Amino acid sequence: MMDRDKLGVGFASGTLGVFAPKKTVIVDMVMVQLLSIIVTLGIILLVGSDSISSTVMAYLVAGLFGAFFMLGTIYSRISEM
Repeated sequence: MMDRDKLGVGFASGTLGVFAPKKTVIVDMVMVQLLSIIVTLGIILLVGSDSISSTVMAYLVAGLFGAFFMLGTIYSRISEM
């Protein structure tokens, strides 16, 4: 049988780990989101290039450039640490 004090400490530390993640976890989640945006926009540009208008194409390329720019900014800040 587990002691009641140990059970409370385990629950508290588990809750703290879920609701207060470390900074590296948050940075990793943001980087994964940016990479998924880049992959999605790239696939849309490759697959739908013959059926989308030039205005939509310009917005997609601008979004792709913005995602690369934000990802590069995050990588540069990580490398400075």
